[in-house]
Amino acid sequence: MRSTIASFAMIFSVTIAAAAHSQSPGANQGLPMNGGPPGPDTTRVQEQMSAARAAQPAGPLRIIFGDKSAEWTAATLAALPHASITVYNEHAKANQTYSGVALIDLLAKMGVPEKPRGKELKLYIVAEGSDGYQVVYSIGEVTPDVHDGTVMVADGQDGKPIGNDGPLKLVATGEKRPARWVRNLVAVRVLTAQ
Repeated sequence: MRSTIASFAMIFSVTIAAAAHSQSPGANQGLPMNGGPPGPDTTRVQEQMSAARAAQPAGPLRIIFGDKSAEWTAATLAALPHASITVYNEHAKANQTYSGVALIDLLAKMGVPEKPRGKELKLYIVAEGSDGYQVVYSIGEVTPDVHDGTVMVADGQDGKPIGNDGPLKLVATGEKRPARWVRNLVAVRVLTAQ
């Protein structure tokens, strides 16, 4: 049993080292192969991988509902009436003020019901960032007819354009932590639960 665990630990360490090598060739020199504490090279590889994920270029926001689709950029969004929300960001440990357009306003332009009833409440939204991060909201969570919170496509933060998290970012009020906020927002799909 002990040798099986030791073998598994060795395979796991080799797999992690190989994965780090494939993400950043040559940067994994000095990675611990025995499950020991990470060294400075391991930290550097982790920082490089985080920077690569954060540096994903964000294109326009594409919204899809059935056979309809629309694209929004920071410039086209800026032409619409804006609102502001102030939320506490648990990660930053600070209040932040975002400006932008309520998601339901963009969805309504494509025929998504602003006051969903009956079977329309089976609609849900999948929002995705340029790094592949995805979150889900029900239609009821994004419309003020059902929910007190606001889900916003933001193009400004604290009076400035959104920096590394933009150009567009999905933010929401009424959440204890920003787990469903999506930086570098590139896609919103409206689907129906079966």
